[in-house]
Amino acid sequence: MDKQKKCAIPGAIYQQLYRVLGPQKWWPADSPFEVIIGAILTQNTSWKNVERAIATLKKKKVLDPLKIYAMEEMLLAGAIKSSGFFNLKAKRIKHFMNFFFEHYGGSIEKMFSEDGSRLREKLLQINGLGPETVDSILLYAGEKPFFVVDAYTKRILLRHGLISGTAGYQDIQALFMDNVKKDVHIFNEYHALLVYVGKHFCRRRARCEACPLKGFEKKAVVAASRGCSAAKNAIRKGIKKSI
Repeated sequence: MDKQKKCAIPGAIYQQLYRVLGPQKWWPADSPFEVIIGAILTQNTSWKNVERAIATLKKKKVLDPLKIYAMEEMLLAGAIKSSGFFNLKAKRIKHFMNFFFEHYGGSIEKMFSEDGSRLREKLLQINGLGPETVDSILLYAGEKPFFVVDAYTKRILLRHGLISGTAGYQDIQALFMDNVKKDVHIFNEYHALLVYVGKHFCRRRARCEACPLKGFEKKAVVAASRGCSAAKNAIRKGIKKSI
């Protein structure tokens, strides 16, 4: 695939999904801190299980930085049991909380005032926080433009022949970061739209006939003829109309 076409494809996918599915309005949370906890809890489980765990923390009135920081790991594990792998996730949450208070005194504002790339490096050093979790925290809690890549994203791109089976997280992320305008709102919606497609259409047993991405390649070719800059501008213009 030539470079110009590859550049245009991320934009063509986004425009197609946004036109058909509309805004997804992610992340469903009441605060940036809730987003952070949710991003850790959602590892290897469904969002419904995360919602149950979040609801339990709220019911116990402990969904607060200082309270989670002071909470015994065993009690925290019990509270998030519905999320699965609860002992491991409690440990990971405590690792994050220790980092959060040691470096930023438990202040969300202070943490997210730091340069995004530098903060990302620090967060990736925390035991149990991988790129997907860290980028979810940065994008949805910190409103910093880092594209989130998950299993749905990889499956969709792989089935459309846009990546190889050996493509890593950074390779896939670069496809979007290099070819889509670095805008928090766009990255937010884009990732959410891909998740929707992955859940409802690009499942393990694909539902290609009903998928909104069926035949999107034709749009990609048209976008490629306009060049990469034009593709980025078209995405930006399209989303401005929807805000």
